[in-house]
Amino acid sequence: MIGPGIAKISTNELPRSLATLQVDVIADLACPWSFLGKKRLDEALAAVHGPHTVAWHPFQINPGMPDSGMPFEEYLAENFGDPDALQPALDQLTAAGIEQGIEFRFDRITHVPNTLNAHRLMNLAEQQSADTSSLADNILSSFFALGRDISDPDVLAELGNDAGLGTTEILTTLEDERSRSIVLSQEAQVRQSGVTGVPDFLINKRLFVIGPHRTESLVKVFDRAMFGEESDLRSQPSSTSSDSFAPASRAESRSIPAVFPAASNGRSLRLSAPQDRVREVSLLRFVCWK
Repeated sequence: MIGPGIAKISTNELPRSLATLQVDVIADLACPWSFLGKKRLDEALAAVHGPHTVAWHPFQINPGMPDSGMPFEEYLAENFGDPDALQPALDQLTAAGIEQGIEFRFDRITHVPNTLNAHRLMNLAEQQSADTSSLADNILSSFFALGRDISDPDVLAELGNDAGLGTTEILTTLEDERSRSIVLSQEAQVRQSGVTGVPDFLINKRLFVIGPHRTESLVKVFDRAMFGEESDLRSQPSSTSSDSFAPASRAESRSIPAVFPAASNGRSLRLSAPQDRVREVSLLRFVCWK
């Protein structure tokens, strides 16, 4: 957490060699745009080469989903009406996935899971300092490329094993009500802060990026968050700024999440979408917004 004294220091006064990029990811593990956003984040982090930390925060786009999940066709009909009308959106997602090396195989998905157990596994991995990035990739790929049930403890145990976690530890965690309560409490904090859709990225407790923006745009965010002229907590960008950032619109206005207290005095920012990406942002809301 950034202390009051450090918060007054301009990032330009810190040695570049010691600067560590901090990224807080808010995502759901059954959201295709979260998968796209994760891949673009990975590319952006690789592009900047510097030290970084990434923390994952749970969000369920379907918090009322039964523990047993729901048949895919029933889910589509209940949430979006005529499945045929949704097909163009799925085709767009498939094309966007190809650009990022993601294989979206909606034809293999027969069941939409409750994602709480998957978030609990991610929480366990973070507690054990396991590779949460690879684990998130494997969970998302298992669902979207293979159509596997990522609420199934046996499936999650297999994926957790690949991340270095023990089977007994995983299954014990998934049976533990305390684990369930902890993750639900974390999600409740995220929601209370005003987050209503995913993916979102909080950069250095300062810049709040809404949606799965392009790699080059995220790199620009990183640069501004790390080496901008204003301190993290005192940053008050103008609504007439000529760069890539703009204050959140009235319809999207949110304070930077209170779950990140070091940024609680900041202003919510969204990355202005290029004109050719407006449709993508609209589709994001359609698919992963609750």
